[in-house]
Amino acid sequence: MAKSDTTWFDQTLELMRPVLSARLRGDVPIVPVVRLAGIIGTITPLRTGLTLGGLARTLDRAFKVRHARAVALLINSPGGSPVQSHLIFRRIRELAAEHELPVIAFVEDVGASGGYMIACAADEIICDMSSMVGSIGVVGGSFGFHKLIEKIGVERRLYTSGEHKAMLDPFLPEKPDDVKRLKAIQKDIHENFIALVQERRGAKLQGPEKTLFSGEFWTGARARELGLVDEIGEMRMTLRSRFGEKVLTPLINAERSPLIRRLLGAESRGGDLLDRPGLAEDVLSALEARALWARFGL
Repeated sequence: MAKSDTTWFDQTLELMRPVLSARLRGDVPIVPVVRLAGIIGTITPLRTGLTLGGLARTLDRAFKVRHARAVALLINSPGGSPVQSHLIFRRIRELAAEHELPVIAFVEDVGASGGYMIACAADEIICDMSSMVGSIGVVGGSFGFHKLIEKIGVERRLYTSGEHKAMLDPFLPEKPDDVKRLKAIQKDIHENFIALVQERRGAKLQGPEKTLFSGEFWTGARARELGLVDEIGEMRMTLRSRFGEKVLTPLINAERSPLIRRLLGAESRGGDLLDRPGLAEDVLSALEARALWARFGL
């Protein structure tokens, strides 16, 4: 654009400024907000958990908001999939670097495990004094049904190629060697998690590593003492104090998930959700999600 064109554009913009919305004028600070709430990577009967696939476009839209001063993450998650947690973490960092925008994470009830990993993508972490923060560890769980099927007279027949292909099959008795292999995998994931927290929090961390990375979680007040978060506060007051009383905080909503669209479609067509294949798996996922929240008294 030539200099004369630029001057004309600026003059036109100045004339139109009184009738433009605050978001288009550029003289009002804007901090787009992305809400990250729920289990990470888990599918429940009515909702897909937080995944990069479900959040990619939302995050991209947030970082592309014109005249944005920063991007706020509103986090309320007990964790879930370590892979999806890390993928979301990486995408936030990539977008922050690409658009040269600071990121501020606000933890609500819980920012633990994978939820805390995502919070570490922010340049600052702010939480309530009673928020649950931490749980820097790895957990895995399953069910054992071999005694049940034996009791009701069911015989498990499993055919594999590969010595460990049926490792931790819930319908077979647990093998010590399988548990040992699983714990080795968890150790690798835990070490990666620790390295990520150390890289992002650095010298802010206070206290012995044995305590910080034990999988324990703390209230926000104690988490601040340990250097896991930066401040005690909440989003509205914090953003107003930093960017002014007129700061705009548009919520960048995620698109409705395909699962919900399918469920609503089944209802509108008179379909019976109980006839859906995979309902048992959805119910188990919901119970596991409930167990994750219950760890934090929620």
